[in-house]
Amino acid sequence: MLAGPDVRFGTALPRSPDGATPPQRVVADIPRSPALTGMRAVAALLVVGTHAAFATGTLTHGYVGAVYARLEIGVALFFVLSGFLLFRPWVVAAATDGSTPGLVRYARHRLRRIAPGYLMVAMATFELYVVFTPGPNPAQTWHGLLRYLTLTQIYTDDYLTTYLHPGLSQMWSLAVEVSFYAALPAIAYVVLQRRRGRWRPARVLTALAVLGVLTPAWLVIAAVTDALPNAAGMWLPAHLACFAGGMALAVLGAVGAQWRAYVALPLAGALFLIVATPLGGPIVGPAPFWAPATKAVLYAAIATLTVGALVLGASDRYARILSSSPMVWLGAISYEIFLLHVVVMAVTMNLVLRWPLFTGSLLGLYMTTLAVTIPFAWALHRVTGPRQTRTSKQLA
Repeated sequence: MLAGPDVRFGTALPRSPDGATPPQRVVADIPRSPALTGMRAVAALLVVGTHAAFATGTLTHGYVGAVYARLEIGVALFFVLSGFLLFRPWVVAAATDGSTPGLVRYARHRLRRIAPGYLMVAMATFELYVVFTPGPNPAQTWHGLLRYLTLTQIYTDDYLTTYLHPGLSQMWSLAVEVSFYAALPAIAYVVLQRRRGRWRPARVLTALAVLGVLTPAWLVIAAVTDALPNAAGMWLPAHLACFAGGMALAVLGAVGAQWRAYVALPLAGALFLIVATPLGGPIVGPAPFWAPATKAVLYAAIATLTVGALVLGASDRYARILSSSPMVWLGAISYEIFLLHVVVMAVTMNLVLRWPLFTGSLLGLYMTTLAVTIPFAWALHRVTGPRQTRTSKQLA
């Protein structure tokens, strides 16, 4: 997830003999876990890495280059985290016969978390690119600015030639994230409907599985027909499997399911190595019709296993690493790192390192970009982040 609410874990809800979870009061004082904040840091660092690999041309270096390309799995981690964290209040309400989240409060919190930092960065980037023109920039227009300010730039028939902005190219995933925010209340209402007043986790998980299947179906339709715009692979349906994976983790957590980290993490690693093969599609050039769907399903599985090993696992070592002070600190500003790193990377590569595009050192660009981005991200977070996220009491 790109920006999330407080991270809290609860105990499993007891079940009645017929398998339904009886209504009961949720314990108000649930311990918070900083580990998911650390997971956000991992996701952000992976995204910076794949963009550095692209800028230095490293993606074309055989299988190693493909591995660097697949570091974009960081976006899938963000999406799974969003699905888990944002759906969980609805799950708790359904499982305990409690009140569902208020829509006005939900919308206000999402808007407050996302909008201030994003609008500031988008406006500043458009202003910068008035004088900084390293290459073609089809989005550098008043209409392009309006599209980016409203996060509608991906809803077009030819994104690459109409609204791609080289300083804001990563914002496609924020547009997807925001569309999930808008759709979540309706999704929660549909999948959590109770029959005869009973909480049926198995039914909810089945509904989420159906939701996840929409992703490969959507991508196959986009690949083999002209029914959808060529940018449809960037829209929410193409990533629902990731969000559904996180939502399923919220349900599994409510019923006390547990995953063993020493099983889930190696499996996620093996799937990552597989998705870096041609099975996940070529890194450059046209892809077979099945490749985008295969990659999307594998990404969802990898990210769900990785996050699930934390929220459903019992590995103190895994949680301890992610809960370390440096990881939590980076995780707290991960959204701002995400917002800033592409424009910082472009300026750094062109004006500081003076490397032409697709040349230079991957490690050099990666480290330089982080060295410049992190202080700016911290400052942006201090200025635009919600008050509670700028205190030590709110780690997520």
